[in-house]
Amino acid sequence: MLLVQSQTYREQYGFNSIFLLPVNLYGPRDNFNPASSHVIPALIRKCVEAIERGDPEIVAWGDGSPTREFLYVEDAAEGILLAAERYNDSQPVNLGSAYEISIKDLTETIARLCGFKGWIVWDTTKPNGQPRRKLDTNSAREAFGFSSTTPFEAGLRQTIAWYQDIR
Repeated sequence: MLLVQSQTYREQYGFNSIFLLPVNLYGPRDNFNPASSHVIPALIRKCVEAIERGDPEIVAWGDGSPTREFLYVEDAAEGILLAAERYNDSQPVNLGSAYEISIKDLTETIARLCGFKGWIVWDTTKPNGQPRRKLDTNSAREAFGFSSTTPFEAGLRQTIAWYQDIR
C-alpha cells in the first residue's frame, strides 16, 4: 500500500518519496525478549544464559537448513541516508548485505562468538520457516552507491558485546 501511495503521490503531486526494503536487521539495541525477538538476538540470549547457568545444550528451532541474509543496523542507517540524499525514484530498492548464511551456521557462529561450548540440539518439531530469504541488492549499489561495509562476524561481535554489557 505504501509503495503504491508513494508512486501515486510522485505522479500526481511531484512528491519525492523513496521505498526501501531492508532484509533482516540486527545489532545493538535489538529486541532480546524471548517471546518476540528474531533469530539473532534470540540465539545470543540463549547462548549467554546457557553459559551463565552452566547448561550443556541450547535448543534451536527446525533443522538449521534455511538461509537468511542479515544487515547490520549501522549499515542500514547509512543506506537509508544515502537513498534519501541520492535517490529520486519511487521504484522499490532492496537494502541488504549480499551475505547469505544458513541458520545452522549462524547458530554455530553465535555460539562460538559467545563462548558457548555445549551442544546445539535441533528441535525439528518446530518450523524451519521460509527455506531462503535473500535479496538482490544490486539496485542499491547502482542507484545510490550503497553496499554494506560491516563484516557479518564483526556486527555479531558488537551485538553480543552490547547485550552482555546491558545485562
